[in-house]
Amino acid sequence: MEIILQLLLLAVGFVFLVKGADYFVDGAASVAAKFKIPQLIIGLTVVAMGTSAPEAAVSISAAMAGSAEITIGNIVGSNILNILIILGVSSVITPLAIAKSTIKIDIPVVVFASVLLILTGLDGNIVWWEGLIILLVFAAYITYLIISAKKNPSEAEEIKEMTLAKSLIFTVAGLAVVILGSNVTVNSATTLARMFGMSERFIGLTIVALGTSLPELFTSVMAAKKGNADIAIGNIVGSNIFNILFVVGLSALVIPVPFDPEFMFDAIISIVAAVALLVFSLKKMKLERWAGIAMLLGYAAYFVVIM
Repeated sequence: MEIILQLLLLAVGFVFLVKGADYFVDGAASVAAKFKIPQLIIGLTVVAMGTSAPEAAVSISAAMAGSAEITIGNIVGSNILNILIILGVSSVITPLAIAKSTIKIDIPVVVFASVLLILTGLDGNIVWWEGLIILLVFAAYITYLIISAKKNPSEAEEIKEMTLAKSLIFTVAGLAVVILGSNVTVNSATTLARMFGMSERFIGLTIVALGTSLPELFTSVMAAKKGNADIAIGNIVGSNIFNILFVVGLSALVIPVPFDPEFMFDAIISIVAAVALLVFSLKKMKLERWAGIAMLLGYAAYFVVIM
């Protein structure tokens, strides 16, 4: 009975994370628009960070609750899953064309951020000043995005119009639901790990990573089905960058984030996944079905190893 209860709580936590992130993004974007912040900048900051809100909330909650393995496991696991599973499934549905800027800039930034994660975690802890360095790299990337997007104004995000009062309610309520969802998710995942004799590392890398990647999964698969390949790829690549540079950086500012040596293997796999994405898409500027199948098989092999 206890197992069923914890599984239900985990599912509820995931729903809260996804829905809370949606409300938070809509509300915060609308508030920003009310204060005349350019739509373009809102799209590149508030809306883009929205899909990383579940990872951020879960990682900070886990770190503060002493469940260190869920913190890094969630980030690294999400990044591996985002590329190998979500892009794998999306490209099997339909081959995904990739923009030149994504291949030249964004995917290499994912690789760089993944290497930076390993370097800052070498001594076993990512501390506040390392978190600050990571956030400065994030700020530089956001600056690049804003400069780049100004040359392509069509990339601006559509903002839902609301009254200021409604916008504030959505923002505060959305954030509260995300925080509540993160607490429920971390507690139930930790309890399940102990009940099944699984490590928090495994739970963080798989179940929690999948749950916090649900926004990316829905967005990318729907975009692929509708033929919007650039959204599918951009959503995942952007999310992976945000997960490391924003989530880990912010988490380390709040509390030192322990980096267990066991995660070195997983962090290396996340780099291999990003490099594979670059190699698969380099020649034809497209992620074809065979590449998607190869990525799904790659995740299956990785899953067997961490089992």
